[in-house]
Amino acid sequence: QVQLVESGGGLVQPGGSLRLSCVASGISSGYYTIGWFRQAPGKQREGVSCISTRTGDTAYADSVKGRFTISRDNAKNTVYLQMNSLQPEDTAVYYCARNDYCAGPVQLRNYRSWGQGTQVTVSS
Repeated sequence: QVQLVESGGGLVQPGGSLRLSCVASGISSGYYTIGWFRQAPGKQREGVSCISTRTGDTAYADSVKGRFTISRDNAKNTVYLQMNSLQPEDTAVYYCARNDYCAGPVQLRNYRSWGQGTQVTVSS
C-alpha cells in the first residue's frame, strides 16, 4: 500500500523559511513523481511544485518561483520543499501526492495517494 507522509510545517514569521518533507513508502514501480499542493481556508487546493524522482525534472507555480525549491533524495524515498521568503499568503495545509510524470502547470489531475497534510502558518 502506497503511503505518503508529510512533515515540517509550523509557524514562521513573514520572510522566514521552512523545509517540508514527503516520505514515500510502498511504491513498487521504483521511480515516480511527487507533487506538492496547498489548500488555504475557503480556497481550492492548488498545485505548488512537482519533481520526477527519475529525471529530476521540476515544475513550479508562478506564485512560488524563485522562493520555493523542490528536491529529492532517492535513497531516502524523500522529496523536500524548501520554502524561503514566506509570506502570509503562503499559509495553508500542504499536501504531497504522487503521479507518473511531472509537468507544469501542476494540476490535481492524475495525482493520487495523498498524504495527510502539514500546516504552514506565516504570521507575525
